[in-house]
Amino acid sequence: MKRVIIIGASSGIGMEVAKLLLDEGCRLGVAARREDRLQLLKQLAPDRVVTATIDVTAEGAEQRLRALIDELGGMDLFFYASGIGKQNRTLTPEIELNTVNTNGMGFTRMIGEAYRYFADRGEGHIAAISSIAGTKGLGPAPSYSATKAMQNVYLQALEQQANARGLKIRFTDIRPGFVDTALLNGDFHYPMMLKPEKVARQIVCAINSKRHIKVIDWRYAILTALWRRLPRPLWRHLKL
Repeated sequence: MKRVIIIGASSGIGMEVAKLLLDEGCRLGVAARREDRLQLLKQLAPDRVVTATIDVTAEGAEQRLRALIDELGGMDLFFYASGIGKQNRTLTPEIELNTVNTNGMGFTRMIGEAYRYFADRGEGHIAAISSIAGTKGLGPAPSYSATKAMQNVYLQALEQQANARGLKIRFTDIRPGFVDTALLNGDFHYPMMLKPEKVARQIVCAINSKRHIKVIDWRYAILTALWRRLPRPLWRHLKL
């Protein structure tokens, strides 16, 4: 029975992925800042779900993760679905710094601890939700797109290191487009909005097929391919 740790399982994509993995018969250790929301998952399979309160930005989050792994009896797959993001055209300092703290420091703290666990074990699978926003610097959301680019590169670097060390650690970088979750609630209308249930199904398929990078969905795969080909002088004049 596969043992899976999910960080950010209290809502949205994280919760939908957790439900699908339960359907596959996995044992889950689920964590988020609000543990009360995690009880919804535990009610689905009380004997296969353990819960924990983990704030990825807090000191000691690594120790809480290790405790959750021990309570689950080990870990085969680590799935990271935590993150924040807002448009910030006025560059409000609180928004920028909170985004960097959560998507940068929090991501590094949790992914790093999962990597160290798997390195000691010699094998494992790390899957994380980043974003298509890491493809290019997006003017409406500077810190968000910058931290997502950092996540893409960090996973790539760990993958290279694991191979150099002879570790059998698999990585899956999941890059969705705009998903209809609480993260994007607001007055702004986002195009090509995706449903979290559909995104979750594609994520589980990508994990099971051991994909290295998965852009969700095909429309965003085409869009980001075009973005990469745009020269910098042209990109800087786009009005997003």
